[in-house]
Amino acid sequence: MTTDLLSLARLLGERLRAERALLVTAESCTGGWVAEAVTAIAGSSEWFERGFVAYSNAAKRELLGVSGETLEVHGAVSEQTACELARGALERSHGTIALAVTGVAGPTGGSAAKPVGFVCFAWATADRVKSEHRRFSGNREAVRRQSVARALEGALEMLDSG
Repeated sequence: MTTDLLSLARLLGERLRAERALLVTAESCTGGWVAEAVTAIAGSSEWFERGFVAYSNAAKRELLGVSGETLEVHGAVSEQTACELARGALERSHGTIALAVTGVAGPTGGSAAKPVGFVCFAWATADRVKSEHRRFSGNREAVRRQSVARALEGALEMLDSG
C-alpha cells in the first residue's frame, strides 16, 4: 500500500480516536480497499467499526437499502446512490461516520455521461450527508487508488466541519 494512503488512514484514525467516533465504509468500485487501508493501521479496531462491499445492484439494495428507484433513475454510479449507501451503512452498523464510494474504474463500463474515472462519494453522520463526484484519470488501479484517497480525505473534512 502506498505511503499516502497509509498516512491518510493514520491521520483519520487519530481524528476518529480523539472524537471517540467509529468509521463504517460502504464500497463498490474500490472493493474494500478503503477498509484495507484503515485496517493496515495498528489499533484500528478502536475506530473502525465495519465495512460493506456492495458491488452489484442487488447487494446495494439487500445489504445497504439502496432503493430500486434510485438505481433505476440515477444509476449505481450517482451521488444519490452514494448517499443511500452511506446512510444505509450507518443504519446497519454502530458507526458514527460513514463513507461511501461508487464509480466506473474501467477500463470498460463508461458512458458519455459517466466516463471511466467518474466516481461518486458520500460521507454521512447522524445529522448530515455530504456528496460529490470526481473524474480521475489513469488505469483501473490508479482510479481506484485515487478514489480511496479521496474517500479518506472526505471523511477527514467531514470531521473538520463537525
